[in-house]
Amino acid sequence: MATPDLKFDVNTELAARRTGMSFQRTRLAEDRTLMAVIRTSLSLIGFGFTIFQFFQRLREQDVITTAAAPRHFGEALVILGVAMLILGIIYHVQFMFGLRRLRQSMHEEGLIHAETVFPVSLTLITAFLLLVIGVAAILSMEFKVGPFG
Repeated sequence: MATPDLKFDVNTELAARRTGMSFQRTRLAEDRTLMAVIRTSLSLIGFGFTIFQFFQRLREQDVITTAAAPRHFGEALVILGVAMLILGIIYHVQFMFGLRRLRQSMHEEGLIHAETVFPVSLTLITAFLLLVIGVAAILSMEFKVGPFG
């Protein structure tokens, strides 16, 4: 009779490990989602700033007389990229807190081991750095101050 109990313990152990690994897979999937947000935000910020600067230089060199519409479009792209990044960061942080709470409650119930840590995401740090750069770009475009003026 010892064999069925042993088999049950092994199956339970394997299920707990698979569930624990699924938390890691979910965490990594959320990191990939944030990377997609970063990629899109970076494109919007980069294109917007380039359009703004291009038409700003043409106007300064008197090649064109007015560049308000293209410059406003460039500003809008940068603002859209920064806003998208802010929303992506907020969603990521909320999701990760929820995932950690769920993981902790499952650990307390003995359903998973939870031996590995959930480190701070390098992707989240990168997103914050890009956010700082995006805000600096907006300040540079609006007030002609900062590193991009």
